[in-house]
Amino acid sequence: MSVGDEAAARRDSVLGRLYDVRGLGAVVTGAASGLGRAIAEVLAETGARVTLADADAEGLAKVAEEFAGQGLPVRTYEVDITDRDRARALMDDAVGAYGRLDVVFANAGIGGGPSYARPEGWVDRLPRERWDRVVDVNLNGTYHTLAAAAAVMRPRRHGKIILTASTAGLRADPMVSYAYVAAKAAVVNVARQAALELAPHGIHVNAIAPGPFRTNIGGARGRQPEAQAAWARTIPLGRMADPEEIKGLALLLASPASSFMTGAVYPIDGGALTLAHAL
Repeated sequence: MSVGDEAAARRDSVLGRLYDVRGLGAVVTGAASGLGRAIAEVLAETGARVTLADADAEGLAKVAEEFAGQGLPVRTYEVDITDRDRARALMDDAVGAYGRLDVVFANAGIGGGPSYARPEGWVDRLPRERWDRVVDVNLNGTYHTLAAAAAVMRPRRHGKIILTASTAGLRADPMVSYAYVAAKAAVVNVARQAALELAPHGIHVNAIAPGPFRTNIGGARGRQPEAQAAWARTIPLGRMADPEEIKGLALLLASPASSFMTGAVYPIDGGALTLAHAL
């Protein structure tokens, strides 16, 4: 073997050891679109056994079909994560299929409607039903998913749970609603609290805090060019992110490479928080 071949083999060995998720049982909520779809895809691409979970049965079927066309076999599970019992049933289903549960991404979430930059989003005008729904999905649903995963992982003293927060949970944000900001800020602290509780049981809990990504969470208005241009102006890199760009961080937090990482919140925002601090 040449020196070059030895170096290549060593490189592949190191990368394989650090980022090896082959055979791990994984669950990703909100996997029918957006960031959840991208997270599920990278896990499947690198050999994990993935259950795609979402309330959107039609979307799940479409994504599973697309993945199958790429040679990525995955399972699907229709679930409303605001139902705590259904969240637990999701985890039990994954364990029944794979015999293990190693990684859970509590990613499902919804947009919060108009921000205070529009009169209908002012603090005294936000409809109560909108507040309740956003908090129920983005906070309660995330908590139910975390609790269900922890209940399965704690006896096994092993596992990684990653919550999707938001940069909107780390600062005031004129682009999103009060309900969204409140729920995502709570998710940040739930992640930290759970990390303290679960660390002695061998379970890592971290949060990803995405900035502006091109997903469906902003609805039709968020996909309009003027809305995307407004978001881009808040980002030092000068653009919104594509869902593909979440894959590296997701794989890091799911893999052995993050073996000493817990209780942290990892922004992935093109420098948006840096700009906010600079101002």
